[in-house]
Amino acid sequence: MKLLLVLSSDETLEIITRYVKPLGFEIIRYSNVLKAMDNVDEADPSGIIISARDFPRHWKTMVQFVRAERPKSACPIVILKGENFTVEESSQASFLGVSAIVTENLENPQEIGRIQEILCRYLPTDEKRRSRRYIVQPWQRVKMVFALPADLVLVTGELKTISTGGVSLLPDHSKVLVKTMINEVFNDCSLRVGDSILNPKCRLVRSGRIISMEFLSFPENEVQVLNDYLINSPLKELIYKQSKIAAQN
Repeated sequence: MKLLLVLSSDETLEIITRYVKPLGFEIIRYSNVLKAMDNVDEADPSGIIISARDFPRHWKTMVQFVRAERPKSACPIVILKGENFTVEESSQASFLGVSAIVTENLENPQEIGRIQEILCRYLPTDEKRRSRRYIVQPWQRVKMVFALPADLVLVTGELKTISTGGVSLLPDHSKVLVKTMINEVFNDCSLRVGDSILNPKCRLVRSGRIISMEFLSFPENEVQVLNDYLINSPLKELIYKQSKIAAQN
């Protein structure tokens, strides 16, 4: 999936990239509206974000151009508004088919959350989502424990990556896995994500210093719990960092 950003600010580009890239988007950025319009068909974006602060005269032209061939269901458009964005312009944006209007002060977690929410409505629910891996950060409450099928010895370790399709893990004691075979199935697994404990059925797909395990199944509704946690991770990170800054002041 491609997300087309039409904006001048490198700082805004960096913030948006940080928080929407984990959703699976490839970022394409233009700092010129006319060039962006010329390349819409070639880029074939799944979503577009335009800065009305950077392009107060041309954002409407681009929205009209895109909406002539791409409805909301195929390509959401988010407008980043500045301090001088009027009520009248908000009404015009709605009439032209803009999906959402967000304040360009993206240090606000609520504004980032609104962008994520709009884009997530249009994410395809296919195998691409299963392969989207998130690097586990130290601040996250994400842990995994599983029992070996032969003797029920518990294996713990440091999660390196996680997706709705599986995890990679650095075992605390690799020797306990010496006799474990590729494609071996593990029925007794506990996965903590935030405040939730999930119980996936897993299969070993890669061995070595870092092992990889594929999720074969989850009890009812648990895969949705995991998916919601992963989608919201960038926003949770922003909130966490702001709480740490507030605690230091």
